[in-house]
Amino acid sequence: MMNKSSQRMLDRTQKPDEAAILNWIGSKNYERWKLIQQFIESNYPGIFPPGDWLFGGRKHGWGLRFKKSKSFCTLIPERNRLLILIVLGRKEREKAETVLHELDPSIRDEYARAATYHDGKWLAIAVDSDLILEDIKKLLVIKRKPRRT
Repeated sequence: MMNKSSQRMLDRTQKPDEAAILNWIGSKNYERWKLIQQFIESNYPGIFPPGDWLFGGRKHGWGLRFKKSKSFCTLIPERNRLLILIVLGRKEREKAETVLHELDPSIRDEYARAATYHDGKWLAIAVDSDLILEDIKKLLVIKRKPRRT
């Protein structure tokens, strides 16, 4: 069982399964969880190892990481919420800034608030609507060009 007093899944001994994710983030967020995974699988086939769960410690808990040589994104299940972490490097930020005005105001606010570190700007975006989901897809395409099959 996951720690119910926390927003994150913090039990190191229990890697989340699909039922736990559904129960933790709720059905609508779980639909978006699956849609993001389907988007990644169809646009980046064979690039990311499946089920790459990462435990980020007692503060951050579990996240489903998509990474090849560098980080692509991490899906973070929070109680009744889905969070996606995208780290944009310098060139990716330049591209993102050209489309930022087209994105949802909450994403623009997150972008403005996010600190920039040596490895990039860390965006933690709540995937709380289908419009946000579409904007996240735009950011992921900026992060890595889709593979054409």
